[in-house]
Amino acid sequence: MNYNRRNRAILVMFCLMAVAMAQAQSVFGKWRTVDDQTGVAKGIVEVYEKNGLLQAKILQTLEKGRENALCIKCKGELRDKPVKGMHIMQNFKPNSKGEFRGEGLLDPESGSTYRGKVWLDPEDKNKLKVRGYLAFFYRTQTWHRITDE
Repeated sequence: MNYNRRNRAILVMFCLMAVAMAQAQSVFGKWRTVDDQTGVAKGIVEVYEKNGLLQAKILQTLEKGRENALCIKCKGELRDKPVKGMHIMQNFKPNSKGEFRGEGLLDPESGSTYRGKVWLDPEDKNKLKVRGYLAFFYRTQTWHRITDE
């Protein structure tokens, strides 16, 4: 009987470790956004899956004085709406390279929407690469996984 309990305990520990490792290898989770030009932390974004597609929304803005910022440069129904809670990536599709691509990458500071691509940094799975495209020009930010919750 002790043998079965020990085996079950080992199996449970193995499963928990596998789940933790799988999460560390995923684009899904909470990320600290960092401005690629200034290096300043801007916000906390949750990247999640819905119906097999990648979605992302802003959970928190980190800049002093901008905690309750509105999207003043956004167009249409997003104009003057709170940045906090705003969906900034919608319906990005996975591909065979481990990337997610989509047409709806919103930059609340400029109010513009871009084509986008998201992937884990191959050298550090706790860094997320987020690239926005305008024609053949692009800009890439590196976001940092939040692990201390």
